[in-house]
Amino acid sequence: MRILFLTHSFNSLTQRLFSELRARGHVVSIEFDISDSVAEEAVALFRPELIVAPYLRRAIPASIWSRHVCLVVHPGIVGDRGPSALDWAIQAGEREWGVTVLQANAEMDAGDIWAAETFPMRCAKKSSLYRNEVTESATRAVLAAVERFAAPGFRPLPLARAVARGQLRPLMRQEDRRIDWSTDDTATIVAKINAADGFPGVADSLFGIACNLFDVHAEAQRPAGTAGDIVARRDGALLRLTRDGALWIGHVKRADRAGSFKLPATVAFPRETAALPESAAPLMRDDGQWGELRYREQGQVGFLAFEFYNGAMSTEQCSRLRQAYAFARSRPTRVIVLEGGTDYWSNGIHLNMIEAAGSPADASWDNINAIDDFARDVIETDTHLTVAALCGNAGAGGAFLALAADRVWARAGVILNPHYKNMGNLYGSEFWTYLLPPRVGVEGAAAIMRHRLPMTARESVALGFYDACLAGDQAAFLVDVARRAAELAAAPDFAGRLRDKQQRRTADEAAKPLAAWRAEELARMRRNFFGFDPSYHVARWHFVRKSPASWTPRHLARHRDLGWKIPA
Repeated sequence: MRILFLTHSFNSLTQRLFSELRARGHVVSIEFDISDSVAEEAVALFRPELIVAPYLRRAIPASIWSRHVCLVVHPGIVGDRGPSALDWAIQAGEREWGVTVLQANAEMDAGDIWAAETFPMRCAKKSSLYRNEVTESATRAVLAAVERFAAPGFRPLPLARAVARGQLRPLMRQEDRRIDWSTDDTATIVAKINAADGFPGVADSLFGIACNLFDVHAEAQRPAGTAGDIVARRDGALLRLTRDGALWIGHVKRADRAGSFKLPATVAFPRETAALPESAAPLMRDDGQWGELRYREQGQVGFLAFEFYNGAMSTEQCSRLRQAYAFARSRPTRVIVLEGGTDYWSNGIHLNMIEAAGSPADASWDNINAIDDFARDVIETDTHLTVAALCGNAGAGGAFLALAADRVWARAGVILNPHYKNMGNLYGSEFWTYLLPPRVGVEGAAAIMRHRLPMTARESVALGFYDACLAGDQAAFLVDVARRAAELAAAPDFAGRLRDKQQRRTADEAAKPLAAWRAEELARMRRNFFGFDPSYHVARWHFVRKSPASWTPRHLARHRDLGWKIPA
């Protein structure tokens, strides 16, 4: 079936649906929702049998929905209507939410229902819920809707006949999100900021300066002070007191500067936070303390988690991660599991921090060298077997960084973007030229880097890119990883496996040192950062500032290929 996606962006949900439908044999093409005329042109060129709208910020024009079945993916339960569905659900403390696939008509979110799924809510950021529960539910619902569309005789359910507890709600505005630090308790504030995470953030102020707040974490222990006071810093975040507790504010966007973008709170306010005490969290600690890095052990297995916001790894974060990894290597264990974070394993270098630097070129160079240092540490580990366990998505350098481990296990449902070219034709490093070809072949490596398309965990295993695709549920995945890692550590031939690893590394080093692989990659990266071609710096500028798309990339819009023809 020819399926056209009308979408605002190629985000995590759109990528997942794109990959799942293509895997089932459908021909999928994408058009970004830039204008009515552009959408109409895409429909005329592609002549879709079905239109799916995974993520829109405005209504599909009547000129399209009146002539074609258009299925809108709405992140709300049956009957829920309006553009802030997930925001209201999080802030209201809903215990169950869902996704509804409905047919576009003249009234927003009021069309016939083709499929619906529900899921239990957890206390989490909107962006996290969207990437996980919403995406999983939307995938099931859309696949069901597509099957029903292809089935003769199926009739969708009119909303008026549905049993629905959802309701029409307006766009959530900043007044609805406003925090009163003197009266709101910690749970209320966390819910408000969680409901605004990703976009638009909660309008507030720090140090008397207007800004939007993102990325919040409750703190178990409340230091002395008055509600609203900022009393400490940790991993780029600020500890602010509430009426009944305290919370860490991880990221902010200043409102007093034109063109500002999200940054770690201490980076956004360097002068104001310089005198605050640094409250470091122990690497091995209880659940009540937040920190970006955490290490724990189960028997002969050590687990190192690195929960970096949006998967971005700054120069300083890479340095701290190396220190934590050195600690893990020093422990009397046999296997080290690199867990990454819940939402992302890694997305490579930290573009926002680079953009904020005095010299983005120098900052880019420092950052890629810092992440390469960590990759080298993992590759050269000869005391343990290592596992990269991807519970969350990975992109660009992060997707290749995982290959530094001896085993790579990914959760079913994880989306990978194993290429660098979308960021201004970056060549990439993280030793990918050393690590990738032995897994997929020279031609396979070239194809992966050239295609610029997302990849599911199952696809990655089929290609040999990663080693195993495990249970799709997050909790089940972590249990499975722990079990497999324990079996790896307890294997009767563990000593032989470790010895084989050491011998392979020694042989590889003799054939061509890691330093040589790195130097070749970085020579190409230096041209990206310091050369005459500004495409990386232009792409980074637009990425950081979330510039709206002006066109659909050609590799996504198949209908715009010069040789495009309707398949026979």
